[in-house]
Amino acid sequence: MPRTLRDMPPPLELLCLNALWSLGEGNVKAVQALVAQSRPLAYTTIMTVLERLVRKRKLTRRKTGRSFVYAPETSRDALRRAAIRELVDSLFEGSERELIKFLQDAEPRRMAAVTPDRATEPTIDTVLL
Repeated sequence: MPRTLRDMPPPLELLCLNALWSLGEGNVKAVQALVAQSRPLAYTTIMTVLERLVRKRKLTRRKTGRSFVYAPETSRDALRRAAIRELVDSLFEGSERELIKFLQDAEPRRMAAVTPDRATEPTIDTVLL
């Protein structure tokens, strides 16, 4: 079964892309340092992921001395648009209106969760203290 090319990269690739969007451009060591704040990974793992992103044309690279410097080829906003398109296509049958309706319907529930009613708040039974 042939795999389809998804616009959204998997989580580890997205983590490296986020690091490069923050840096503007960087080598493997710089990307590894940023990624390590949330997920400590080996240098070779980061290098493999960056090379995979180059093959997918999400990054460009240029040789500087003995190492490569990587830069995002895809903008953060372009990837966001692709993610929303994928979401709409897969969960809302391609209808942007259905997504908007869903979000509007969810807003009152979200606000109720943020500001709970005092009657439903848990209380401590002082008899047990």
